[in-house]
Amino acid sequence: MKKKDLIWIGVLLIIIFLLAFPWTNEIYTLANKAHPYIMGFVKVSILATMGELLALRIVTGNYKKPVGIVYRFIVWGFLGIGFVIAFDLFANGVIGSMKKGLLPSGVPDTFSAKLLFAFFTSAFMNLIFGPTFMTLHRLTDTYIDLGHGKFSEIKKVKLRAVTDKIDWYGFMSFVIFKTIPFFWIPAHTITFLLPGEYRVLMAAFLSLALGIILAYSKRKNVKIV
Repeated sequence: MKKKDLIWIGVLLIIIFLLAFPWTNEIYTLANKAHPYIMGFVKVSILATMGELLALRIVTGNYKKPVGIVYRFIVWGFLGIGFVIAFDLFANGVIGSMKKGLLPSGVPDTFSAKLLFAFFTSAFMNLIFGPTFMTLHRLTDTYIDLGHGKFSEIKKVKLRAVTDKIDWYGFMSFVIFKTIPFFWIPAHTITFLLPGEYRVLMAAFLSLALGIILAYSKRKNVKIV
């Protein structure tokens, strides 16, 4: 284990400690309620960027700064804002559909009812919102790559160049048809079993798992989000 591995693990442990320690957890909960979009930006941008660093560590054996890391950080942050509203939209939509009898709801206030809610919310969100989010992220990453991480060059990149660069077969066959049903739907089912204030945070932590998926796909020469 290298020194940078210890630093990466140390940062993660500090984040976990701050969330677990009662005093700082209370601050987090209050901030999350008062400023959900800002907190969504901060949580996802930090943890998802850590996931990208982990991916590079697994693939190359070293921590390397991704091309255009600042822009990737910002993109992740805005995606985090999207998660905040998407999570509520799909959760409340499933609840409304259950109340109308459009979806099975189970016996109220039982674990099976909570599990049905969590599964349906995760399934609909990942099947409807998931592909859109992943495609957008793939496009923004490719813009940054083709622009060599420099804004002056990124703004000159044409959409045609971006779409031609992307391996759409690899994207669809791996990201859409494998990771969504076999990873994201089960993982976010667990997410929606958690209290509302921890759901976007859980999604941010799952971005660390995305780092492993990124590394695996690159080893297999498959381009993903």
